[in-house]
Order: sequence, then structure tokens, then C-alpha cells
Amino acid sequence: MVLALSCGRIYYSPTIIIQTLFHPQNNPAAANIIFNLRLPRIISALLIGAGLAMAGCSFQSVFHNPLVSPDILGVSYGSAAGAASAILLGYGIGLTQLFAFVCGIIAVSLTLLIAHTLHQRGTLILVLAGIVISGFMQALVGLLKYIADPDSQLQSIVYWQLGSLAKVDFSSIIAVLPFLIIGTLILFVLRWHMTILSLGDQQARLEGINVGMEQLLIITASTFLTAATVCLSGNIGWIGLVIPHVARLLVGDNTKETLPLAAVIGALFLLIVDTMARSLSAGEIPLSILTGFIGAPLFVYILIKKKVQLN
Repeated sequence: MVLALSCGRIYYSPTIIIQTLFHPQNNPAAANIIFNLRLPRIISALLIGAGLAMAGCSFQSVFHNPLVSPDILGVSYGSAAGAASAILLGYGIGLTQLFAFVCGIIAVSLTLLIAHTLHQRGTLILVLAGIVISGFMQALVGLLKYIADPDSQLQSIVYWQLGSLAKVDFSSIIAVLPFLIIGTLILFVLRWHMTILSLGDQQARLEGINVGMEQLLIITASTFLTAATVCLSGNIGWIGLVIPHVARLLVGDNTKETLPLAAVIGALFLLIVDTMARSLSAGEIPLSILTGFIGAPLFVYILIKKKVQLN
């Protein structure tokens, strides 16, 4: 963490970082950068990385599919549509984050409503409904980008979609913290049952699990985590897909152990990526670019390691 505080366009040695943390009045310039810029980014990177990893791990268990990511039900595209709408209306970062969060929740609610309207149970209909809503929201984002001002608004929309922590502050972190806490608590309480749920609905019912209720709780908690993280940073790919597999390689398929480990790995992974994003070049690199460059080869490596199971 001290190293992450040190790195950036202006480098501070670990000694200066520690001195400034305990005696900020001695170096006001460094204190301003550390407390107002870097510390909120570091905290948000840890929270977002952990949240996306836990959401991905939970969705993969509920949908019995190791290729599922947190945006399976349309939350990411819904958040993107909300953020693009706020940018187009000329709102500031606070309302943009609020629009992103609310529209992400609305997108998942529409997915659940479609599945309920069709009077069919099971995860397959949820996936299909999620594809429909994601496609609609993606088209809406495309329309908003088409009518956006190319000199200002379009750049902001595209940059938001690529993911960044540049505009995160403590007030925005505090605003989403209740949803992160609620989502995390629900998933940690139910993580003992996720392994059984991953074996299929019939097996879970034989074990005495209320499949419908627990699936809904897990989906709701994971949606809270995803929407809260995406509204802070924009869309960041690969974390929710790859990190759960890394955790499974280390401790196996028992979600009781995989979920907390995925949270830790996801938090550290995004912290490293964000530190690289603001240190490798004069201009900040969008997070999804780096997570893609790192996550894609890592996922291929995981597939190679698991080729026996796949076969």
C-alpha cells in the first residue's frame, strides 16, 4: 500500500509517505496529493477489485458456468447507459455515478421481470433475459454516443466505458459503501451453499436448500456489488471472470474458501493495475486496457492448467 501511495506522476519515497501520513502538516503539498488523490484511489481499487471478484465467483456458482462474469444480467451495460445519459445531460461526476448505479439496478430488475413474466424457472432463462437487456442497453449506449458532442461528451463516455479511478473521492466511496457491505455480508453468509448450488438445482434441493430464494439473494447481493463498483470506476473487464479461477486453482472449488480468497486477490490485482495505470505514462491508461492485456493471457494459462477437467 505504501508503494502504491509512492507511485504516480510525482514520486514520493516510502519514507516521505510514512512521515506525511502521520504528520501531514509538515508537507502540505504531499499531504494534498496523498490524502485527496491517491488514498481514495487505493481504497476504491481494493473495494472494487474485491467486489467484482466476489460477484464473479457468486454468479459462476449460481449459473453453474465457469465462463460467467458479473455483467451476465446486464448490470454493466445498464450502468454504462446511465452514465452516458448523465454525461449527455451535462451532470457532474456525482450524478453520473448515481445514474450509473440506478440504471445498473434497473437493468437487472428488468432481466428478473422478463424471467418472471415468462413463468419459467431456472438459470437459463435468466441468462437469456440478461442477453436481451444487455443488447438493448448496449444499443442505447450506442445511440447516446452517436448524438453526443464529439469534442467533449463522446470522449467522456468512451473514457468512462474503459474504466478509471481518476475522479473517485471519499464522498463517492462513502455513498456506495452500504451497498458493498450489504452485498458482501449476504455472500459471505451464503457461501457455504454456493458449492452445492453449483452442482445443480436438483442436487441443491436434495440437500434441503431453498434454491429459488437463495439464488435470488445471491443475485441481488452480487448485483449490489457490481453496480456499486461500476458506478465508481466505469466498466472494468476480466476481474470478475478470471480472478475466481485463480482462487480455485489455489484452494479448490469449495466456495467457502474460494470467495474470500477471490476477494483478496481481486483487491490486490486491481490495486496493482491502478498503480500501473497512473505510473507507466504521463497520461493515465484506462483500467480495462491493462486488465485485458493481463487478464486474457492469464485466462489462457488457467485453461491450459485445467485442460484435464475440460476434457
